[in-house]
Amino acid sequence: MRYDYDLFVIGAGSGGVRTARMCSQQGLRVGIAESQYLGGTCVNVGCVPKKLFVYASAFSEEFKTAKGFGWELGPVNFDWHKLRDNKNQEIKRLNGIYGNLLDGAGVDLHEGSATIVDPHCIEVNGQQFNCKNILIATGGTPFVPEFPGSDLVVTSNEAFFLKELPKRIVIVGGGYIAVEFAGIFNGLGVETHLVYRGPLFLRGLDKELREVIKEEQINQGVILHFSTEIENIETRSNGAYNVQFSHDKNLSSESSDGKNLEVDLVMYATGRKPNVTGLGLENTKVETKSNGVVVVDDYFQTAESSIYALGDVIGRVELTPVAITEGMALTKTLVEGTPTAVDYSNIPTAIFCQPNSSSVGLTEEQAREQYGHNLKVFRSRFRPIKETLGGGAGKVFMKMIVVKSTDMVVGCHMVGEHAGEIIQGIAVAMKAGAKKADFDATIGIHPTTAEEFVTMR
Repeated sequence: MRYDYDLFVIGAGSGGVRTARMCSQQGLRVGIAESQYLGGTCVNVGCVPKKLFVYASAFSEEFKTAKGFGWELGPVNFDWHKLRDNKNQEIKRLNGIYGNLLDGAGVDLHEGSATIVDPHCIEVNGQQFNCKNILIATGGTPFVPEFPGSDLVVTSNEAFFLKELPKRIVIVGGGYIAVEFAGIFNGLGVETHLVYRGPLFLRGLDKELREVIKEEQINQGVILHFSTEIENIETRSNGAYNVQFSHDKNLSSESSDGKNLEVDLVMYATGRKPNVTGLGLENTKVETKSNGVVVVDDYFQTAESSIYALGDVIGRVELTPVAITEGMALTKTLVEGTPTAVDYSNIPTAIFCQPNSSSVGLTEEQAREQYGHNLKVFRSRFRPIKETLGGGAGKVFMKMIVVKSTDMVVGCHMVGEHAGEIIQGIAVAMKAGAKKADFDATIGIHPTTAEEFVTMR
C-alpha cells in the first residue's frame, strides 16, 4: 500500500509537535491535526499563562517588601483586563511560533478534528489519509464531577479568560493546579477559599513539604478548608453564588452560617481526563483504562501495532518536558528502528505556589519504604535574608534524603523563592549519581538560599 504519510500525529501539543518535527526532519512524511490551538495545554491554558499569572500575583507581596528597603510607593492599582489581554497576545505569538516550527520542518498541518477510520487511515475535515503509523497525542482536559450546580463552575481553562476578576472565589481541589490558582487569586487581592475533601492537599508529595506549603498558604492569607466537600451551588439574585458545604469550622460567621458561603466564582481543579472522545478508537484494537487513559508499552505502542500514544493521554507523568522526552524516544524508535524507552526516575517537578515548591527524587515516605532505617534525613528551615528588611514572615524549607550505607542522595525538596530554579541544578547532580560527600565538598555561593544544600550537616 502507498501511504500518504509515514506518520500522522493527532494533537499539536508539546509532545505531538516535537515528534512530528523530529520525524519530518529525519526524512519521514509527517502530517499533524489540531482542532483547538497550537501548543496544546501548556502553551494555551497551562504552564505558560499560569506562570505569567503567578508573576503578576507576586507583585503584591513585593510591594509590601519594598518598604523595608527604602521604597515609598504610592497607591497601586491592579488592572485584570490588561494582564489578561497582554497574556492573550503572548499566547498568540507562541501559537505562531509553533506553526512556523511545523512549517519549517516540512510537517503538513491540518486544522480540524481527526478521527481514526482504521489502523492505517485518518479522516480530517472529510478528507482521508492513508498512514503507515498514527500517533495519539491529544492530551487531557479538566474534569468536573456532577453535582447540583456543577454547571455553574469554571475550570482552569476558563480562569485564564475571565471577563472580570472576582472579589471572592472558592477553588475546589487538592492538586497542584488548585494550590497554584489559590496563590494567584490571593495575590491579586481576591478573598480566596481553597476546599479539599482530604485532610491535606498535594497527596503524593513529601508529607513534611505539604505541611510547610499549608503553613505558607495560611501566612499568605489563603483560607483553607480541608475534609470538606461542596454539596450544592445556587445562583443568587445579586449575581453571586451560594456554596453549600458539608459542615466546616473554617467558615467565618461573617460570611456564612457554618455551611453556606457567598462568592463570586467557583473554580474546580479536581483532576484531568484524557482527550479520547470521538477519536475512533473503537475502530482499532487500542485499549483504554476505565478513566480513558490509552494503554501503551514501554515504547509507546498500543495494542494496535501501527498506533502509538504519548503525553498526558497515557497518564504516566503529566508534564510538558516528559511529553517532549517521550516524543524524542519515539522518534528514535520510528526513524532508526531502535525501540527506545524513557527513564522516569528523578524527574524534577515544581509547584508555582507562593513561595514556590520543588522536588526531585524520593519523598521521605517512599525512601523509608525502600530503604527502611538505612537513611539520613537533613532538614533546614530559616528566614531568608530578603525577609530581614522586608518584614515578611515567610520561611525557606529544604530537605535532603540520603541512603546511609551508600551516601547516595535520593531525594531533595524545597519550599522557598526560586525553588524550581534551584532544584533543576540539584536534579542534574542526582542524575549523575551525586553523593552527600559531593554536596559537602562543593563550595557554596554566598549569600544565597541555594548554598544551604551544600552546607547541610
